[in-house]
Formats: sequence, C-alpha cells, structure tokens
Amino acid sequence: MEIIDIGVPGLSVAVIEGSLDTTSAASAEERILPLVSGARLVLDMAQVRFVSSAGLRVLLKAAKTAEATGGKFAICAMRPMVREIYEISGFDKIIPPYTTREEAAAALG
Repeated sequence: MEIIDIGVPGLSVAVIEGSLDTTSAASAEERILPLVSGARLVLDMAQVRFVSSAGLRVLLKAAKTAEATGGKFAICAMRPMVREIYEISGFDKIIPPYTTREEAAAALG
C-alpha cells in the first residue's frame, strides 16, 4: 500500500493493489484502520484485481472505524469486475464508490 499526497490538507489517499481477499485482508486491515481512525482517507482501488467477502469486510470495518472515531472514508477507482462484486453485494449502498480520487476527496469535504 502506498500513501499519496494529492494536495488536500488533512486528507490521505491510500493506493492498494493486487487482490483484497482472505490472504491479504488481515494485512490490509492493519494498514488501513490506523489511517482512517479520526482522519479522512480515500482508498484508491484502481490496482485491485479481485475482492472477496474477506476484503469487503475490511472495507466495512474501515467505514465503521471512521464513523466511530470522527473520521471519514471513501473508495474510488474500482475496476469493472471489482465494482460488479461490490455492487452485487450491496456495499455500494453502504459506502458509495467514486470514479476518481478528486470526487472521493470532494465527498469527504
């Protein structure tokens, strides 16, 4: 995971890649939760090729952690296959996905 500065004060952008699945979920959770706790985080998923239920759980936990700690969390740039899985599971109703980092950042205020 790489952290990118897009020039918005108080906002972090984390770029993850590969698969967000059973194998990688615990590691992703360990890296994402501290970034979203009491802060604003955009998770760029442009390089994620696959997401499983374990990966979706990490995203939900990040959103709940943000809400519980006064932070904000958004997701952007999903590949079509990943977005399809995300929408079929209903997660788009819980954590709306954005097309670009800039849209996600604007949504976080």
